[in-house]
Amino acid sequence: MNTSATKERVLVIAPGRGCYNKEELGYLKRLHGDKVDFIAGIDAFRRHEGQKSIAELDAMDKYSFKLHTPGENASALIYACAMADFMDIDRDRFEIVAVTGNSMGWYIALACAGALDEEGAIGVINTMGSMMQDGLIGGQMIYPEMDDNWHPSPVRTQMLDKLLAEAEATEGCALYTSIHLGGFRVLAGNEAGLKLAEERLPKIDERYPMRLYNHGAFHSPLLTEVSAKGKSLLPKSFFKAPNVPLVDGRGAIWTQYSTDTEKLWEYTLGHQVTEPYDFTRAVQVAVKEFAPDRVMILGPGTTLGGAVAQSLIGCHWFGWQQKKDFSEGQKVDTRLIAMGMDAQRPLALKPGSQ
Repeated sequence: MNTSATKERVLVIAPGRGCYNKEELGYLKRLHGDKVDFIAGIDAFRRHEGQKSIAELDAMDKYSFKLHTPGENASALIYACAMADFMDIDRDRFEIVAVTGNSMGWYIALACAGALDEEGAIGVINTMGSMMQDGLIGGQMIYPEMDDNWHPSPVRTQMLDKLLAEAEATEGCALYTSIHLGGFRVLAGNEAGLKLAEERLPKIDERYPMRLYNHGAFHSPLLTEVSAKGKSLLPKSFFKAPNVPLVDGRGAIWTQYSTDTEKLWEYTLGHQVTEPYDFTRAVQVAVKEFAPDRVMILGPGTTLGGAVAQSLIGCHWFGWQQKKDFSEGQKVDTRLIAMGMDAQRPLALKPGSQ
């Protein structure tokens, strides 16, 4: 067994909503058949809430937008897949020096770091994920804020900021920055605000601006009531000091030595719900403060890899200064390991594991 002095230092990143898609159907069944007790614990909670089991959802013959994308199902599914991946990381080779996550991935990061135990994690994730089961509050849309080399585009940034100012001055419009996501900006708003964005933003690659299906207006003032409800339902006693440092959506660090659990509860159910989530900053602070040798993104899916690479390019981590550096560097030495990719997954696991 390696000593910690010879282990590779790893930053672990948990994904958010939108990463369990048609290609990920069967992820738990295929890769985590050994996590029977863990999955059963989640499903016992969900049965009590009158919800469909994640084991059943994951084992379905066909992927269903109606069943797999609503928050009350997607959140628990993604948590189960990501946490199960986290359990499989080879601790003999890797020392996990910090954990962060994107959006809902913050809740998963809390679980990975031990700030939420299994009961607390499914309680927080399932409760917050089910807040809009009676109807979505607003929506989200994503738009590139970078050029083809994955460098920031001041022109696009200025255009997005101008759009937000116009929305603020337009009666009936609500539109906010929701997430800084590497080279992308995620916007949150009501229908009028999102329609204004679709009218004003030039089309790119016949893809953007792109609405995010079944996503509410996360990380915006439109979720003030969701924040209040979350605080009323989820006790402060769920939250503990982490075993591993956590980096949140402001770039603030929570350690095992200095965490005030009441403030962690307040941030998680307050600021994190109603204010912008700066994932780019979280990644950049994490690598600068904890100097990992590699970065691992938990599965399911591969949708977060580009945003993480763009964030790393933004601070020249691993010597990457543009998209080409990342693409070519990965062929020589896979510094960014996506556990949701079949080709990269074995790099994180003990030899002989799935």
